[in-house]
Amino acid sequence: MPEAFICDYIRTPFGRYGGVLAQVRTDDLAAIPLRALLARNPTLDPGLIDDVLLGCANQAGEDNRNIARMASLLAGLPEIVPGATVNRLCGSGLDAVGTAARAIRAGEAELLIAGGVESMTRAPFVVAKSSEAFSRSAELYDTTIGWRFPNPAMRVSYGVDSMPETAETVASTFSISRADQDLFAYYSQQKCKAAAAFLAGEITPVTLASRKGDMRVDTDEHPRPDTTLAGLSQLKTPFRTPGSVTAGNASGVNDGAAALIIASAEAAAAHGLTPRGRIVAMTTVGVAPRIMGIGPAPATEKLLARTGRSLHEIDVIELNEAFASQALAVTRRLGLADDDARVNTHGGAIALGHPLGASGARLAGTALRALEVGGGRWAIATMCIGVGQGIAMLIERI
Repeated sequence: MPEAFICDYIRTPFGRYGGVLAQVRTDDLAAIPLRALLARNPTLDPGLIDDVLLGCANQAGEDNRNIARMASLLAGLPEIVPGATVNRLCGSGLDAVGTAARAIRAGEAELLIAGGVESMTRAPFVVAKSSEAFSRSAELYDTTIGWRFPNPAMRVSYGVDSMPETAETVASTFSISRADQDLFAYYSQQKCKAAAAFLAGEITPVTLASRKGDMRVDTDEHPRPDTTLAGLSQLKTPFRTPGSVTAGNASGVNDGAAALIIASAEAAAAHGLTPRGRIVAMTTVGVAPRIMGIGPAPATEKLLARTGRSLHEIDVIELNEAFASQALAVTRRLGLADDDARVNTHGGAIALGHPLGASGARLAGTALRALEVGGGRWAIATMCIGVGQGIAMLIERI
């Protein structure tokens, strides 16, 4: 069976909601890392790319009509290169990378680009059509995040809780205190602050046109390096009373895109690429929607069992910080200390932000780069997924 290797990874800076990337169309945003990968791998023949797979959770606005195909064309890839969009909500980008690896292992492809994109700023409002002739009733939903057009049967059987509400349920179910959540969030910000040079190494700049001339954006906008524990403790808990989830101990609402080159050993050699990490396996699981945040724990357990690895062997753990409550629930179930040095060494989504479709691709790329910098061998990238799922991937440094 052929093996699948990560040969390169790059991403845009992650912008805040309504921030520096707000003027960039989602399909244009997705094209930026694709174009950058081609530019810095000139020996790669783009006409021989078997497929482009991009994760995207929204797909209701400029990201509609198969954004992977649109972005490929906008990036200048030949028309003969196909594209497909993957939607596993928050896990979309990681699923796209894993799907590319499976295609290679199955012998159905040799060279792919995989990644993800989300512009949560530009997510549109959507209005339902009436099912009755001449009706003037209308349902309006903001597609930035969460449910839209929920099925009443889902509400009865599983609930249609918002993501912050599920984080509150996780906090109460698994006894995660507000103080521990705030401490976890504080350390995420501090680790991100200390890792500025590392993070700069995975970013391709975005050039924005303005009245004063072009503006270069090359730094993540979401981190708040001056965060203090005292400041975090003063934030309101708007999602439940009494509650513990705040804007400070939750991930951001963000814009960004990321992409990786995935290739077989033969394709890498033929295109002058260097295999850097082997994608060993990917697993997905389902969990109760109301505690969707616990998903990475059983996904990681399933991954370790399937690959015969032990958590003690893992050198790097990139755990998406959707909320501090769910991140701590996951690490504690896995038997990890709250401050385990292997977890999100360079900060996580609480500091960096969480553009839904792009985050999983970032986790995979960042995990490999962390292995390279630290000299480790094994990394796990894992994340929770709305409506109750978890996803995990094992990567081996070459």
